[in-house]
Amino acid sequence: MTASTSSGAEPADSRLRHDTTPGRANVELLVVGLGALVVSLSQSVLVPVLGELNEEFGASASWLLTSTLLVAAVSVPIMGRLGDMFGKRLMLLVAMGALTVGSLIDALSHQLAWLIVGRALQGAAGAAIPLGISLLATLLPREKAGSGIALISAMLGVGGALGLPLAGFVAQNWDYHALFWINTVVGAIAFVGIAALVPESRQRAGGRVDLVGAVLLAAGLVCLILPLEQSHAWGWTSLRVPGLLVLSALIFAVFAAIELRQKEPLVDLAALRRRPILLTNIASICFGFALFASLLGTATFVEAGRWTGYGFGSSLLVGGLTMLPSGLAMLVFSPVAARLIDRYGGPRVLALGALVVAAGWLVRIVLTDHLWQVIVGATVVGIGTGIGYASIPSIINAFTPSHEIAAANGLNTLFRSLGSTLATAAGTSILASSIVYHVVDGKVVGGASSLTAYRWLFAACAVAAVLAALLVVTIRRDDGEAAATSAHDDLVSAADAT
Repeated sequence: MTASTSSGAEPADSRLRHDTTPGRANVELLVVGLGALVVSLSQSVLVPVLGELNEEFGASASWLLTSTLLVAAVSVPIMGRLGDMFGKRLMLLVAMGALTVGSLIDALSHQLAWLIVGRALQGAAGAAIPLGISLLATLLPREKAGSGIALISAMLGVGGALGLPLAGFVAQNWDYHALFWINTVVGAIAFVGIAALVPESRQRAGGRVDLVGAVLLAAGLVCLILPLEQSHAWGWTSLRVPGLLVLSALIFAVFAAIELRQKEPLVDLAALRRRPILLTNIASICFGFALFASLLGTATFVEAGRWTGYGFGSSLLVGGLTMLPSGLAMLVFSPVAARLIDRYGGPRVLALGALVVAAGWLVRIVLTDHLWQVIVGATVVGIGTGIGYASIPSIINAFTPSHEIAAANGLNTLFRSLGSTLATAAGTSILASSIVYHVVDGKVVGGASSLTAYRWLFAACAVAAVLAALLVVTIRRDDGEAAATSAHDDLVSAADAT
């Protein structure tokens, strides 16, 4: 088997399963997709209500986002590896259980400490999307695998785009606890659906849990992400920022030295260095940057007062609704991308998606006078994101042995999250670099980022998208031939065992 025949449209061991039907495959896709959607929603719904949370808890409210991000970064690669070892469905249920319990804690809590605990548990659910992708790769029949995996991958962006209008609606009618009740109910439905209707994958990687590697990886990620996430509060001149970044580099150096000597490492660094995987993961950072900056720079743009010279003075609900067409575009174009992948290959389609994203950001730079122009630009970004996010797992799956697919997709999700973290840090700094002030009767009564600052942010997103396209377009079909051959050998062995 060559990489061209293992493009991600053909799941790693779907031929092992002979008892599936189209109806059953649709049900499995539905419940896994519901789980992926609510996980993605949970990571974005608090953004529009941060103002309310800041009024209630002060600056410490930012930890409601930071705790989720830190736990997600640590849990995603570890749970991906555990999924390969002990079962992808099992770990998916653990992730959905963490989301449901964490959301219930937050729905019932009014103290910041308990709210942070609940949000941290929700962060552990970040592994649900890569686990869902990997599980469906082993369950869905060939004709449904490409579109199904593309849909689950696109949920990373869809949930964020749909979460903003949902949070805006809730903020105008209830308090933020309603958001957690919604997550609790939907998370519980997804958990029960997966437990009752989705079978476990037959493949296991075997081996043991690399505890030393897990501790080092967790420490390195915390030291990397924490200063980036808190840079707006600490300031880039604070010694804590460079100090933690240097410490992160040292920890990762020790982690790499130990993992390269392990017979059963937590992270297969040799596979991570494989050219298609390396380029795709770097491109994923760029995609994560461009997408999260869209969430960051669209709602706040339209909600800014008209006195800024660009804003529309929109409500939280309208600000969120401007992202709704973008989220719907991701849903519509993810199955379209699956068909393009079958014909042209994942790398070319990913490059296409990145260029569409860049075009959307160029629209945002040039057209700023009318609300419909902002919506069009955001929707074009959504189309490109849907195409790109659908393509990423096809490349990862094509160039990864089948017994490592969950871990590989988990690491890729981590790289996308790193891109989002960089977008938060860089975007906040860019928007704070140029401020316009609202002056009434000679007194300053307000301030906001200038149009120039937003345009610099949009330009950074366009550059990131173009860089992603340039990286992946160089991937060749024969780059992963060895990995595909290994995956084929695993498939044959598993078939013989059954």
